[in-house]
Amino acid sequence: MGVQENGNGIVGGKNKYKRMDSDALEEDIVLSNNLQDQEGVFVEKRDTRIYLLACAIFASLNSVLLGYDVGVMSGAILFIKEDLKISEVQEEVLVGILSIISLLGSLAGGKMSDAIGRKWTIAFATFVFQSGAAVMALAPSFTILMTGRLLAGVGIGFGIMIAPVYIAEISPTAVRGSLTSFPEIFINLGILLGYISNYAFSGLPVHINWRVMLGIGILPSIFMGVALFVIPESPRWLVGQNRIEEARAVLSKTNDSEKEAEERLAEIQLAADLANSEKHEAKAVWQELLKPSPAVRKMLITGCGIQCFQQITGIDATVYYSPTIFKDAGIKSETHLLAATVAVGFTKTIFILIAIFLIDKVGRKPLLYISTIGMTVSLLSLSLTLSFMSDEKFGIELAILSVCANVAFFSVGIGPICWVLSSEIFPQRLRAQASALGAVGSRVSSGAVSMSFLSVSAAITVGGTFFVFSLISALSVAFVHTCVPETKGKSLEQIEMMFQDEGELQRGEVELGDVEVQRLVQKE
Repeated sequence: MGVQENGNGIVGGKNKYKRMDSDALEEDIVLSNNLQDQEGVFVEKRDTRIYLLACAIFASLNSVLLGYDVGVMSGAILFIKEDLKISEVQEEVLVGILSIISLLGSLAGGKMSDAIGRKWTIAFATFVFQSGAAVMALAPSFTILMTGRLLAGVGIGFGIMIAPVYIAEISPTAVRGSLTSFPEIFINLGILLGYISNYAFSGLPVHINWRVMLGIGILPSIFMGVALFVIPESPRWLVGQNRIEEARAVLSKTNDSEKEAEERLAEIQLAADLANSEKHEAKAVWQELLKPSPAVRKMLITGCGIQCFQQITGIDATVYYSPTIFKDAGIKSETHLLAATVAVGFTKTIFILIAIFLIDKVGRKPLLYISTIGMTVSLLSLSLTLSFMSDEKFGIELAILSVCANVAFFSVGIGPICWVLSSEIFPQRLRAQASALGAVGSRVSSGAVSMSFLSVSAAITVGGTFFVFSLISALSVAFVHTCVPETKGKSLEQIEMMFQDEGELQRGEVELGDVEVQRLVQKE
């Protein structure tokens, strides 16, 4: 009996242990499956990030062309003057006309991108710029050189307005700020490459070196050809064209899960439905921009204002004419002048990379404060240095430091954030055209500064000119405080609501709430 009990106990014990082993095995299987699921999600997220990164990089390649042209012209102009015997006025026109003429591309770019899509507008921009670059490199005279410059300007106009819009429209909210900064990053990379090209080819004969410098700008077209096979069309544009399944396919590639993709698609469709309602059908886009509602007026003031302040604080004068600035500070050798500009290019590029990591963590507005205040101090320091300490060793060092500080503060804030804000604050129905309008303001401001810098400097000295820039930069601090909202962490649709009045905001919240209810019903 005892043995039987022991036997039963042993058998029972064996059975008990067998059950425990079985339970443990089941737990291991469940845990293993969970880990595999988590691993799958991690891999999926990583693949999504890589895909988004590739799209942002390829869409931003046009910006390399703009940056390269700006950077390379600052050095090439020294040799063009010597080779083609152009006057100071012709020099100003050659440098500044690219920014002015690019407004034609920006104005046409909004309409074109709504008609043929964001992707193919990027491709068209590249083709036009490369045609202009080829003409400039082969130009036998100032007239032909100007013709190529005009073509390049139109291409740049298309490129600078469409790249931020495209990236903003494909990016999830969490990384939109960082990715939309890419065009500005690539502008800075292009400027650096232009400076390096100046330094590398300055030893060639005068009638060859500037042609090689300008001709190198054709190379990015090869990469743009590859890009057209990689980047998708904007899902928001596809929804606007009623190509819902194509939009869903793009969103599934650019969001971490199918659930997120469906949520984003629902929000975009809601925004598109509102845009296509009777209220907006009765009013053409340009008519709405020229006679804006209070909300749209606020958006235009913010978007166009930040674009103009980005340029009228003198950044293009600093970049285009850095050899002239350093010559005024006391540097005599052309080699040393070009070497100093390379240092400026490196500084500008490094700080724009820093901005990428901060823009979605710190926020837009804090970085704008740091940027505009820092630029004001740097420009004032440069003005005082050029006015009272030129030709002194300490004065030369302080001038280089002030220029580097100015471009650093620009690159960490207003440089990239200008494009981020102008691409995310406008509603879908107005985004392309309004961004084009902002880009026009930027290009006109840039051209006005570039084409007048030498003349104004001759009238009030280089130091006096930078004192004026420091005053304008001080005004930009007040503008940021008064007119720029914080958009970090908000979807494009939520940002649109921020600018509405209370009644419209509440109505929008109710409509978005209805969408959430519909989703919950569908899930149940």
